[in-house]
Amino acid sequence: MRELSIGQYIPGDSFIHRLDPRTKIIITFVFMIVLFVINDFSGYIFPAIFIILSALYSKISIKYMIKGLRPLLFIILLTFVLNIFMIKGRILYEIGPFDITYEGLYQGVFMALRLIFLIVGTSLLTLTTSPILMTDGIEYLLKPFKGVGVPAHELAMMMTIALRFIPTLLEETDKIMKAQMARGADFQSGNIINRAKSLVPILVPLFVSAFRRADELAMAMESRCYKGGENRTRMKELKMTANDVLAFMITAVMVGGCVASRFLW
Repeated sequence: MRELSIGQYIPGDSFIHRLDPRTKIIITFVFMIVLFVINDFSGYIFPAIFIILSALYSKISIKYMIKGLRPLLFIILLTFVLNIFMIKGRILYEIGPFDITYEGLYQGVFMALRLIFLIVGTSLLTLTTSPILMTDGIEYLLKPFKGVGVPAHELAMMMTIALRFIPTLLEETDKIMKAQMARGADFQSGNIINRAKSLVPILVPLFVSAFRRADELAMAMESRCYKGGENRTRMKELKMTANDVLAFMITAVMVGGCVASRFLW
C-alpha cells in the first residue's frame, strides 16, 4: 500500500513543478471531465499522449506512476469484472450461470482504462505540487465563492491535509495488517462475513492512530499560533507565467482531440 502515489509529493525543479498550482488544479479538473467525454478507444490516444508528455516534463518515472496503481488494482479489476458479467450482448464464453459477452468485455476494458487514466492523471498533481502550494492554489480558486459563505481557506486546508494523509494512513494500514498476521490473523480465507469480522482488529487501531495524528497536528498548529482566514499573508504570492499559458494551450489541444473523437470521428 505504501506504493500508492496519490497524495505523495516528490520535490523537483521540472517544467511541471514550476507551473502555478492553480494551473495544475484547473488542468487536472478539465482532464477528469474530458475522460468522461470519451466514448471510444481512439479517444484515449490524446489523454495517453498528454500523460506521457506530462510525466516526461515532470521528470517523474512513468514506471513509478504505474507502480502506484498496484494498491488500487483490486478496484480496477472489480470494475473490469463487473462490466464483463453485467452487460448483456453477444456471448463469447459461458461460466456456469454467467455469460461473458463481447459488449461486456469491450466495456470492461474501456472502464478499466478510464480508471487507470484517472488515477495516473490526478496523481501527477500531488506528485508535483507541495502541500503548501496546493492549499494556496485551492484557496485562490475558491475565493469567488466566499461571497456565498464558502470558507475557502478552511476547505483548502482540509482538502490538502486529507490528500497528504492518504499515503500515511495506507502505510499505517500495511503495518497493522503485518502485525496482526504475525499474531496469526487470517485475512484471506473464509466467507464475506468472516473476512469483514477479521477487519475489525485493523480498523480499530487505524482509527485510534488517525485520531492521534489529527490531535498531534492540531496541537502543533496551535502551538505555532496558526490562524487561517482573513488577513493571512504569504511569503510567495502565486503568479502565472508564460509556461502556464503554454500548459493551457497544450491542454486545449488535448481537449479538442477528445471532443473531436466523440463527435466527429
